[in-house]
Amino acid sequence: MKVGFIGLGTMGGPMALNARTKGGFEMIVHDLRREASLPHVEAGARWSDDVASLAREVDVVLTSLPGPREAEAVGEVLLANLRKDCPWFDLSTNSPTVVRRLHARLKDNGIPMLDAPVSGGPSGAKSGKLALLVGGDRPVFDRYKHVLDAIGDQVIYIGPIGAGSVAKLVHNMAGYAIQTALAEVFTLGVKAGVDPLELWAAVRQCALGRQRTFDRLGRQFLQGKFDPPDFALKLATKDCMLATELGRELGVPMRIANLTLAEMHEALNRGWAERDSRIPMLLQEERAGVDIKVAAEAVEAVLKRDG
Repeated sequence: MKVGFIGLGTMGGPMALNARTKGGFEMIVHDLRREASLPHVEAGARWSDDVASLAREVDVVLTSLPGPREAEAVGEVLLANLRKDCPWFDLSTNSPTVVRRLHARLKDNGIPMLDAPVSGGPSGAKSGKLALLVGGDRPVFDRYKHVLDAIGDQVIYIGPIGAGSVAKLVHNMAGYAIQTALAEVFTLGVKAGVDPLELWAAVRQCALGRQRTFDRLGRQFLQGKFDPPDFALKLATKDCMLATELGRELGVPMRIANLTLAEMHEALNRGWAERDSRIPMLLQEERAGVDIKVAAEAVEAVLKRDG
């Protein structure tokens, strides 16, 4: 099988090398910088001077590009040059809207497109410890999964086209929001006189530090299970008020904490004081106009399957 790989940057370069060395595929590669291809050529890949030439030769094409603009530009060339039934897997972090638009155009020409953004960073790209979050046609995914398996150790089919990109944005935004909150609370702790190393070492061993971030999300939020409470909202509100009071005393801006406290007060005003402290999450469901309900058995099956 001939695999084309376009985009040999920080993420794409190691992924393409793994496709060649671990997967053993015949590789044809292209990048805007010819020098980026040197380690790939040394590993047995062939260089292509342009995207069009690459597209006409391969059985499947993978792209790792900076963003939507580049994906659309490459997509136009692939549309004009890929043969019917030759799939395109876009490994970039992309806009779901752009992905779906490209998919529709290629589908009219009989060319399957799947979005498969990756998570794991440059170190994961090198080691192969990457999650690939795939959206698109399930039979095409099943047929070419072995190609993706050479790149990452967690290749996950999520749903129709665009689902992979949505999942990647959810993951990334959660991470950025968490890091913003962590910066806020750690500056509070340090300004209050606690050694930063000791603070970090301590909270790693507390409830939040010991659990995987998304596990409890499945057992409570996804199921809409807030009763009986693990920890009552009224008690959590007291904790949050103490933290924001300390921030005011020390002159530490607490924007995320104050927004959290406002959510808690709104939930208290709904009469939810005795319900679980995560009950304010329902307020966001209401604002977004969605009703999330997943069966407990389905959640437990995922936790059992994935560990």
